[in-house]
Amino acid sequence: MPHFRTIGLIAKTDDDGQVAATLDLIHRFLVDRGVDVILDRTTSQVLALEETAPRREIAKHCDLAIVVGGDGTLLTAARSLADAGVPIMGVNLGRLGFLVDISPNTILERLDEMLAGRYTEEQRFLVCAAIEREGRVIQSALAFNDVVMRIKNVVRMIEFETWIDGAFVNIQRADGIVVSTPTGSTAYALSGGGPILHPALEALLLLPICPHTLSSRPIVVDASARIEIRVCPGIREIGQVVSDGQNNIDVAAGDILRIQRRDPRIRLLHPADYDYYGILREKLRWG
Repeated sequence: MPHFRTIGLIAKTDDDGQVAATLDLIHRFLVDRGVDVILDRTTSQVLALEETAPRREIAKHCDLAIVVGGDGTLLTAARSLADAGVPIMGVNLGRLGFLVDISPNTILERLDEMLAGRYTEEQRFLVCAAIEREGRVIQSALAFNDVVMRIKNVVRMIEFETWIDGAFVNIQRADGIVVSTPTGSTAYALSGGGPILHPALEALLLLPICPHTLSSRPIVVDASARIEIRVCPGIREIGQVVSDGQNNIDVAAGDILRIQRRDPRIRLLHPADYDYYGILREKLRWG
């Protein structure tokens, strides 16, 4: 009997041919082994099948979600499945693939192992980013990787105050700031010169983007910290808060960005021989 009885399939939206071939392979494999398969809308279109279900049905009924695509596809799926506690397994058809770590060349072998219960599980947290204006929350979004504040559409500095747990940290002028989870420390924050945080760490990283001072440095704080970033009065341009590079919220002078860790956590499943440092060696071409 398979370890997972009902599995949801989620795919990236743009199909270059490899997506359809990989999905078809996985779908046939699961059906042949008596697994009930639920396809989200994008997946059913790629496979040209009429059976489809909204993402909330996958969250409600599945005991595993398989994401076929890149890290961006998994980020979207993770946010939509966050409250359901559905474990996620990623098949890498993207580029780097820090989160989607299973190669399509070994997918059937890995699926066989995982259906038999041979896998490793880790839990990672998300953050909630809320924009407050004149004492009222106007919009909020979840982020698995990072929350970025910057000026919208132009390369220009933004001035902001940073507060942590109610304590004033500093005022900065920079191209923006990245607040990253350990998961996101290998994304935008890494390209900005930030440290790599092990996924098991309970920490958040604050990284200024091209700060207008040589003394500005990244800060790592406890994941329970309440982070406030206040847009200073006087900026003429519209600012923007971007969650996971996918959700955009406009901000103006005087707005406050509040970021806090959020539960429940994302459950990621990996092959039994998963090696985080091996992933870093491969993706970053160490040694």
